[in-house]
Amino acid sequence: MKKTFSVLMATVLAAATLAACGSSKAPETAAATTAAAATEAGDAAKDTTAAAENKEAAAEFTTITPGKLTIGTSPDFAPYEFYHINNGNPELVGFDISLAQKIADELGLELQVVPIDFDGILMELQNGNIDLGISGFSPSPERAQTFDFSDIYYTGGQAFVIRKADADKYKDYAAFDKLPVGAQTGSIQMGLAEKNTPNANIIGLAKVTDIVSEMVSGKLEGAFIEKAVAEQYIKNYPELQIAWDVEYDTEGSAIALKKGSDLAPAVNKVISEVLADGTMDEYIATAQELASDSENVFEGQLDANGQVAAN
Repeated sequence: MKKTFSVLMATVLAAATLAACGSSKAPETAAATTAAAATEAGDAAKDTTAAAENKEAAAEFTTITPGKLTIGTSPDFAPYEFYHINNGNPELVGFDISLAQKIADELGLELQVVPIDFDGILMELQNGNIDLGISGFSPSPERAQTFDFSDIYYTGGQAFVIRKADADKYKDYAAFDKLPVGAQTGSIQMGLAEKNTPNANIIGLAKVTDIVSEMVSGKLEGAFIEKAVAEQYIKNYPELQIAWDVEYDTEGSAIALKKGSDLAPAVNKVISEVLADGTMDEYIATAQELASDSENVFEGQLDANGQVAAN
Protein backbone atom coordinates (compact mmCIF):
# COMPACT_ATOMS: atom_id res chain seq x y z
CA MET A 1 0.00 0.00 0.00
CA LYS A 2 2.83 2.33 0.90
CA LYS A 3 4.48 1.53 -2.39
CA THR A 4 1.30 2.26 -4.30
CA PHE A 5 0.83 5.54 -2.43
CA SER A 6 4.45 6.54 -3.13
CA VAL A 7 4.02 5.91 -6.83
CA LEU A 8 0.81 7.91 -6.88
CA MET A 9 2.46 10.80 -5.06
CA ALA A 10 5.44 10.75 -7.44
CA THR A 11 3.07 10.85 -10.38
CA VAL A 12 1.14 13.76 -8.90
CA LEU A 13 4.34 15.67 -8.13
CA ALA A 14 5.70 15.09 -11.64
CA ALA A 15 2.45 16.31 -13.16
CA ALA A 16 2.49 19.33 -10.91
CA THR A 17 6.07 20.08 -11.88
CA LEU A 18 5.26 19.81 -15.58
CA ALA A 19 2.23 22.02 -15.13
CA ALA A 20 4.35 24.57 -13.29
CA CYS A 21 6.94 24.54 -16.07
CA GLY A 22 4.24 24.92 -18.67
CA SER A 23 2.65 27.82 -16.85
CA SER A 24 5.99 29.63 -16.53
CA LYS A 25 6.70 29.41 -20.30
CA ALA A 26 3.29 30.59 -21.41
CA PRO A 27 3.70 34.18 -20.15
CA GLU A 28 7.20 34.34 -21.67
CA THR A 29 5.90 33.23 -25.07
CA ALA A 30 3.00 35.64 -24.87
CA ALA A 31 5.33 38.47 -23.89
CA ALA A 32 7.69 37.68 -26.77
CA THR A 33 4.78 37.58 -29.20
CA THR A 34 3.48 40.88 -27.88
CA ALA A 35 6.96 42.47 -28.16
CA ALA A 36 7.39 41.21 -31.74
CA ALA A 37 3.98 42.53 -32.67
CA ALA A 38 4.83 45.88 -31.11
CA THR A 39 8.11 46.02 -33.05
CA GLU A 40 6.34 45.21 -36.31
CA ALA A 41 3.70 47.81 -35.57
CA GLY A 42 6.42 50.34 -34.79
CA ASP A 43 8.26 49.59 -38.03
CA ALA A 44 5.02 49.82 -39.99
CA ALA A 45 4.26 53.13 -38.31
CA LYS A 46 7.73 54.42 -39.22
CA ASP A 47 7.27 53.33 -42.84
CA THR A 48 3.86 54.99 -42.94
CA THR A 49 5.27 58.16 -41.40
CA ALA A 50 8.22 58.22 -43.85
CA ALA A 51 5.88 57.68 -46.79
CA ALA A 52 3.61 60.44 -45.54
CA GLU A 53 6.57 62.79 -45.05
CA ASN A 54 7.86 62.03 -48.56
CA LYS A 55 4.41 62.61 -50.01
CA GLU A 56 4.11 65.86 -48.08
CA ALA A 57 7.61 66.92 -49.19
CA ALA A 58 6.79 66.15 -52.82
CA ALA A 59 3.67 68.30 -52.57
CA GLU A 60 5.79 71.31 -51.57
CA PHE A 61 7.52 71.51 -54.95
CA THR A 62 6.39 72.27 -58.46
CA THR A 63 7.69 69.83 -61.07
CA ILE A 64 6.76 69.48 -64.72
CA THR A 65 5.26 66.06 -64.02
CA PRO A 66 3.56 65.62 -60.63
CA GLY A 67 5.36 63.06 -58.48
CA LYS A 68 8.45 63.00 -60.69
CA LEU A 69 11.76 64.85 -60.83
CA THR A 70 12.77 65.16 -64.48
CA ILE A 71 16.42 65.87 -65.19
CA GLY A 72 18.31 66.43 -68.42
CA THR A 73 21.83 65.06 -68.79
CA SER A 74 24.37 64.37 -71.53
CA PRO A 75 25.60 60.77 -71.07
CA ASP A 76 28.96 61.24 -72.77
CA PHE A 77 30.78 62.73 -69.82
CA ALA A 78 32.37 59.99 -67.69
CA PRO A 79 32.68 59.92 -64.72
CA TYR A 80 29.82 62.45 -64.42
CA GLU A 81 27.30 60.51 -66.54
CA PHE A 82 27.72 57.62 -68.96
CA TYR A 83 26.43 54.14 -69.71
CA HIS A 84 27.93 51.04 -68.13
CA ILE A 85 27.08 47.80 -69.93
CA ASN A 86 25.92 45.19 -67.42
CA ASN A 87 25.12 41.75 -68.87
CA GLY A 88 24.50 43.36 -72.23
CA ASN A 89 22.20 46.05 -70.86
CA PRO A 90 23.30 49.71 -70.76
CA GLU A 91 22.75 51.34 -67.36
CA LEU A 92 23.00 55.10 -66.93
CA VAL A 93 25.51 55.73 -64.14
CA GLY A 94 27.92 58.39 -62.89
CA PHE A 95 28.15 60.60 -59.84
CA ASP A 96 25.74 63.15 -61.34
CA ILE A 97 23.14 60.39 -61.67
CA SER A 98 23.72 59.18 -58.11
CA LEU A 99 23.30 62.74 -56.83
CA ALA A 100 20.12 63.21 -58.87
CA GLN A 101 18.69 59.98 -57.44
CA LYS A 102 19.50 61.13 -53.91
CA ILE A 103 17.74 64.45 -54.50
CA ALA A 104 14.66 62.70 -55.90
CA ASP A 105 14.57 60.29 -52.95
CA GLU A 106 14.86 63.08 -50.40
CA LEU A 107 12.06 65.01 -52.09
CA GLY A 108 9.83 61.95 -52.28
CA LEU A 109 9.82 62.03 -56.07
CA GLU A 110 10.45 59.45 -58.78
CA LEU A 111 13.56 60.22 -60.83
CA GLN A 112 13.06 60.51 -64.57
CA VAL A 113 16.20 60.98 -66.67
CA VAL A 114 16.10 62.47 -70.17
CA PRO A 115 19.35 61.98 -72.16
CA ILE A 116 20.04 65.12 -74.21
CA ASP A 117 23.05 66.40 -76.16
CA PHE A 118 24.90 68.82 -73.91
CA ASP A 119 24.16 71.93 -75.95
CA GLY A 120 20.42 71.23 -75.72
CA ILE A 121 20.05 70.76 -71.95
CA LEU A 122 19.77 74.42 -70.97
CA MET A 123 17.34 75.06 -73.81
CA GLU A 124 15.10 72.23 -72.58
CA LEU A 125 15.33 73.67 -69.07
CA GLN A 126 14.40 77.15 -70.26
CA ASN A 127 11.47 75.74 -72.25
CA GLY A 128 10.14 73.99 -69.16
CA ASN A 129 10.67 70.44 -70.42
CA ILE A 130 12.92 69.37 -67.53
CA ASP A 131 13.17 70.35 -63.87
CA LEU A 132 16.96 70.26 -63.52
CA GLY A 133 20.00 70.22 -65.77
CA ILE A 134 22.78 68.12 -64.30
CA SER A 135 25.76 67.49 -66.52
CA GLY A 136 28.85 69.00 -64.94
CA PHE A 137 27.65 72.57 -65.50
CA SER A 138 29.93 75.42 -64.48
CA PRO A 139 27.85 78.33 -63.13
CA SER A 140 29.39 81.04 -65.30
CA PRO A 141 28.19 84.66 -64.97
CA GLU A 142 26.75 84.45 -68.50
CA ARG A 143 24.67 81.38 -67.66
CA ALA A 144 23.61 82.87 -64.33
CA GLN A 145 21.85 85.67 -66.19
CA THR A 146 19.33 83.16 -67.52
CA PHE A 147 19.38 80.29 -65.01
CA ASP A 148 19.68 79.68 -61.30
CA PHE A 149 22.39 77.35 -60.06
CA SER A 150 22.77 75.19 -57.01
CA ASP A 151 25.74 75.29 -54.69
CA ILE A 152 28.91 73.67 -56.03
CA TYR A 153 28.83 69.89 -55.52
CA TYR A 154 32.13 69.00 -57.20
CA THR A 155 35.29 71.05 -57.54
CA GLY A 156 37.24 70.15 -60.61
CA GLY A 157 39.13 72.10 -63.23
CA GLN A 158 39.79 72.49 -66.93
CA ALA A 159 42.51 70.89 -69.04
CA PHE A 160 44.11 71.22 -72.45
CA VAL A 161 44.69 67.81 -74.03
CA ILE A 162 47.20 66.83 -76.72
CA ARG A 163 48.68 63.61 -78.06
CA LYS A 164 51.54 62.32 -75.94
CA ALA A 165 53.75 62.09 -79.03
CA ASP A 166 53.41 65.87 -79.50
CA ALA A 167 54.54 66.83 -75.99
CA ASP A 168 57.81 68.36 -77.23
CA LYS A 169 56.08 70.02 -80.15
CA TYR A 170 53.47 72.08 -78.30
CA LYS A 171 54.56 74.22 -75.36
CA ASP A 172 51.97 77.01 -75.33
CA TYR A 173 48.71 78.16 -76.91
CA ALA A 174 50.51 80.21 -79.58
CA ALA A 175 51.74 76.97 -81.15
CA PHE A 176 48.15 76.18 -82.16
CA ASP A 177 47.61 79.19 -84.43
CA LYS A 178 45.69 78.04 -87.53
CA LEU A 179 45.61 74.46 -86.24
CA PRO A 180 42.41 72.51 -85.45
CA VAL A 181 41.46 72.67 -81.77
CA GLY A 182 38.32 71.02 -80.39
CA ALA A 183 35.75 71.86 -77.72
CA GLN A 184 32.23 70.71 -76.90
CA THR A 185 29.50 72.84 -78.44
CA GLY A 186 27.68 75.05 -75.94
CA SER A 187 30.17 74.30 -73.17
CA ILE A 188 32.44 76.37 -70.97
CA GLN A 189 35.31 74.73 -72.84
CA MET A 190 34.19 76.39 -76.08
CA GLY A 191 34.53 79.76 -74.39
CA LEU A 192 37.96 78.79 -73.11
CA ALA A 193 39.01 77.79 -76.63
CA GLU A 194 37.90 81.14 -78.02
CA LYS A 195 39.71 82.99 -75.24
CA ASN A 196 42.99 81.05 -75.20
CA THR A 197 43.37 79.99 -78.84
CA PRO A 198 41.63 82.77 -80.79
CA ASN A 199 43.80 82.20 -83.87
CA ALA A 200 43.27 78.45 -83.98
CA ASN A 201 40.74 76.70 -86.20
CA ILE A 202 38.26 76.01 -83.39
CA ILE A 203 35.98 73.06 -84.10
CA GLY A 204 32.88 72.51 -81.99
CA LEU A 205 31.58 68.96 -81.59
CA ALA A 206 28.43 67.84 -79.77
CA LYS A 207 30.03 65.01 -77.77
CA VAL A 208 33.29 64.67 -75.87
CA THR A 209 33.59 61.17 -77.32
CA ASP A 210 33.75 62.73 -80.80
CA ILE A 211 36.45 65.15 -79.65
CA VAL A 212 38.56 62.32 -78.24
CA SER A 213 38.06 60.25 -81.39
CA GLU A 214 39.23 63.18 -83.53
CA MET A 215 42.23 63.66 -81.25
CA VAL A 216 43.26 60.01 -81.50
CA SER A 217 42.83 59.98 -85.29
CA GLY A 218 44.92 63.13 -85.70
CA LYS A 219 42.12 65.37 -86.99
CA LEU A 220 42.47 67.63 -83.96
CA GLU A 221 45.77 68.85 -82.55
CA GLY A 222 44.44 69.84 -79.15
CA ALA A 223 41.23 70.04 -77.15
CA PHE A 224 39.75 71.80 -74.14
CA ILE A 225 38.11 69.22 -71.84
CA GLU A 226 36.91 69.27 -68.24
CA LYS A 227 39.79 67.90 -66.17
CA ALA A 228 38.07 64.94 -64.45
CA VAL A 229 36.67 63.86 -67.81
CA ALA A 230 40.05 64.29 -69.51
CA GLU A 231 41.75 62.20 -66.83
CA GLN A 232 39.21 59.43 -67.35
CA TYR A 233 39.68 59.40 -71.13
CA ILE A 234 43.46 59.32 -70.76
CA LYS A 235 43.16 56.13 -68.71
CA ASN A 236 41.41 54.55 -71.68
CA TYR A 237 43.49 56.29 -74.37
CA PRO A 238 47.09 56.38 -73.10
CA GLU A 239 48.24 58.04 -76.32
CA LEU A 240 46.69 61.26 -75.00
CA GLN A 241 47.88 63.47 -72.16
CA ILE A 242 47.02 66.69 -70.38
CA ALA A 243 49.43 69.33 -71.65
CA TRP A 244 48.53 71.81 -68.90
CA ASP A 245 45.71 73.00 -66.69
CA VAL A 246 43.56 75.79 -68.10
CA GLU A 247 42.99 78.85 -65.95
CA TYR A 248 39.34 79.42 -65.22
CA ASP A 249 37.64 81.63 -62.64
CA THR A 250 34.67 79.36 -61.83
CA GLU A 251 36.06 76.03 -60.68
CA GLY A 252 33.35 73.50 -59.94
CA SER A 253 30.09 71.95 -61.05
CA ALA A 254 26.56 72.94 -60.08
CA ILE A 255 23.01 71.93 -60.98
CA ALA A 256 21.11 74.23 -63.33
CA LEU A 257 17.55 75.27 -62.43
CA LYS A 258 14.98 77.47 -64.08
CA LYS A 259 14.98 81.04 -62.74
CA GLY A 260 12.97 81.22 -59.53
CA SER A 261 12.59 77.44 -59.16
CA ASP A 262 11.25 76.45 -55.73
CA LEU A 263 13.44 73.34 -55.90
CA ALA A 264 16.63 75.30 -55.18
CA PRO A 265 16.58 75.25 -51.33
CA ALA A 266 15.87 71.51 -51.20
CA VAL A 267 18.53 70.74 -53.82
CA ASN A 268 21.11 72.76 -51.89
CA LYS A 269 20.15 71.00 -48.65
CA VAL A 270 20.86 67.60 -50.20
CA ILE A 271 24.16 68.81 -51.68
CA SER A 272 25.24 70.13 -48.28
CA GLU A 273 24.41 66.81 -46.63
CA VAL A 274 26.19 64.54 -49.15
CA LEU A 275 29.29 66.72 -49.03
CA ALA A 276 29.33 66.77 -45.23
CA ASP A 277 28.84 63.05 -44.61
CA GLY A 278 31.14 61.77 -47.38
CA THR A 279 28.37 60.35 -49.56
CA MET A 280 29.48 62.47 -52.52
CA ASP A 281 32.99 61.03 -52.25
CA GLU A 282 31.45 57.55 -52.44
CA TYR A 283 29.46 58.53 -55.54
CA ILE A 284 32.62 59.82 -57.22
CA ALA A 285 34.71 56.75 -56.31
CA THR A 286 32.03 54.38 -57.64
CA ALA A 287 31.67 56.35 -60.87
CA GLN A 288 35.43 56.39 -61.45
CA GLU A 289 35.64 52.65 -60.87
CA LEU A 290 32.86 51.95 -63.38
CA ALA A 291 34.35 54.38 -65.89
CA SER A 292 37.68 52.56 -65.67
CA ASP A 293 35.98 49.42 -67.00
CA SER A 294 36.52 50.74 -70.52
CA GLU A 295 35.33 47.60 -72.32
CA ASN A 296 31.87 48.07 -70.80
CA VAL A 297 31.57 51.84 -71.07
CA PHE A 298 29.46 53.62 -73.66
CA GLU A 299 29.22 57.39 -73.97
CA GLY A 300 26.55 58.91 -76.16
CA GLN A 301 22.88 58.41 -77.02
CA LEU A 302 21.24 54.99 -77.17
CA ASP A 303 19.16 53.90 -80.15
CA ALA A 304 15.35 53.83 -80.27
CA ASN A 305 15.34 50.45 -78.51
CA GLY A 306 17.43 51.70 -75.60
CA GLN A 307 20.52 49.83 -76.78
CA VAL A 308 23.99 50.80 -77.95
CA ALA A 309 23.72 51.51 -81.67
CA ALA A 310 25.60 49.05 -83.87
CA ASN A 311 28.54 50.55 -85.75
